[in-house]
Amino acid sequence: MAHSTDKLQTVPGIRDMLTRLISLPSISSASPDWDHSNEAVVRTLAEWLEPMGFAVEILEVPGMPGKYNLIATLGSGPGGLVLSGHTDTVPFDDKRWQSDPFTLTEKDNRWYGLGTCDMKGFFPLAIEAAKAFVDQPLQQPLIILATADEESSMNGARALAEAGKPKARYAVIGEPTNLKPVRMHKGIMMERLRFDGQSGHSSNPDLGRNALEGMHEALGELLSLRAEWQEKYRNPNFKVQVPTLNLGCIHGGDNPNRICAQCELHFDLRPLPGMNMETLRQAILNRMQPLAERRQLNLTFEPLFDGVPPFETPADAALVKACEALTGHTAHAVAFATEAPWLQKLGLETLVMGPGSIDQAHQPDEFLEMSQLQPTVDILRGLIKQFCL
Repeated sequence: MAHSTDKLQTVPGIRDMLTRLISLPSISSASPDWDHSNEAVVRTLAEWLEPMGFAVEILEVPGMPGKYNLIATLGSGPGGLVLSGHTDTVPFDDKRWQSDPFTLTEKDNRWYGLGTCDMKGFFPLAIEAAKAFVDQPLQQPLIILATADEESSMNGARALAEAGKPKARYAVIGEPTNLKPVRMHKGIMMERLRFDGQSGHSSNPDLGRNALEGMHEALGELLSLRAEWQEKYRNPNFKVQVPTLNLGCIHGGDNPNRICAQCELHFDLRPLPGMNMETLRQAILNRMQPLAERRQLNLTFEPLFDGVPPFETPADAALVKACEALTGHTAHAVAFATEAPWLQKLGLETLVMGPGSIDQAHQPDEFLEMSQLQPTVDILRGLIKQFCL
């Protein structure tokens, strides 16, 4: 067996790894003009992990050509720890960046570049942490997981949940939380409600069926549902303690003197942990169907995207306790959504914690504070020691 020093000679240091990952565009977007493959990022990670002794599996995301997940496993056993990150970034506004988004730029003890904090920066730190264990007899496997399309569809994580991989006990998702453990977040639903009626001359309402009047009634129903949910559900761990429903945009009709034949509303709903997305959709439908029938309107109600379920790991879970002990911070709740619900579906005790601040994510001149590099490596090593050795 080669000594770890030989194995590790081919693996670059943290800065060189991140420089390389940043230089490989892997934007995911619902807009085809922006969307890239993430294959180069995944193959690069494999190129570093294989010499370290990781068994690497690269899985194409079904129905999404050019999109791949990577599962790299060191050691074996029934339990184990997953260190998980997504390989894609959001699109960027070139004119607002002070430096090249695809070049790692060091300034004021920060590393600038697209994906430095959200969240390519996590991979070099996880690999650096793993280097200390390549020749140690792991009792449980260490798994490095890299997913596709978190920023657009979450289809990478969805595909893993459907495939039942990876198998392990614990998972840490390295999203930017300033190294503070996060054990819950709200879900996100974006829905489309549309009524189709019949146009006609406005001088005689009987000539048509007014979709805009139907929508007016529907808005009232949605707001009364919101009030009921906010009365019933509350979670003091969140800054906004209740579920929210935002009426986002509405379009309908074509002329003041014509009966409005169609009207469409898009709204967003953010459920708390413990609220089921399908149950919420059904409750909305139960209010809309009778209204549409009474007014003889055709009803379309569907998600604009599949949605992200809310997520919660109990405060007394082993992983929560371990991360609180290693960081000195109590696990808290955040407003942004992650891939945690899908890792939870796999039966993994899941927590979100990584370097960088969510305030820098999705912004021009995204950066990672260099002061967070070593603490991240130390915390990850502490977790590997506890859950794999």
